Amino acid sequence: MFSGIVEEVGKIRSYDLQRMTVGATKVLSDLKVSESISVAGVCLTAVEVGDDYFVVETVPETVQRSNLGALKSGSGVNLERALVLGDRIGGHMVQGHVDGTGTVSSLVRDGNSVRVDIECPSSLLGYVVEKGFITVDGTSLTVTAVTDSAFGVAIIPFTLDHTTLNERSVGDAVNIEVDVTAKYVERLAQPYLDRWNAGSAQNG
Repeated sequence: MFSGIVEEVGKIRSYDLQRMTVGATKVLSDLKVSESISVAGVCLTAVEVGDDYFVVETVPETVQRSNLGALKSGSGVNLERALVLGDRIGGHMVQGHVDGTGTVSSLVRDGNSVRVDIECPSSLLGYVVEKGFITVDGTSLTVTAVTDSAFGVAIIPFTLDHTTLNERSVGDAVNIEVDVTAKYVERLAQPYLDRWNAGSAQNG
């Protein structure tokens, strides 16, 4: 479990879609083999830890669901270690289970912030609400607007300076994780909605 508060931006040293080596500093202070780490919003397991790097492994499901397949040597990635029980949660509860990818459709300077619109599948937008939580490339953000095809976020200067969001351009794919609470609510409510709809159809 993570909070979406990025600790540092690491650099990809090598990646063959199965084994990824990431150069880092801060997250290595207590990272151990077998522990979880969020890489660009994807929860992965550290299989090797060195003095200035760590190694994780990915499987086809990971590559298909995320933008990791587009990474190459030199690419920056947002990094966050798993939460420790009792720590403050500055963002929101993030699983690191990416739901899919969105596409940056616009970036507009707005005072000291940058407003970013991200197009994503309707299957994900159903869980996105204005002023709700959203995770983009592992960064916890607040939704500022929702349309039929996209959602918007506003990036403050500190977040721009300390994440890979300042490297994004129109057309880039970003990892999206919606608030898991919405998915559980839908799952629990679905049987009741199905019965309601079936009864309405019979009475109609």
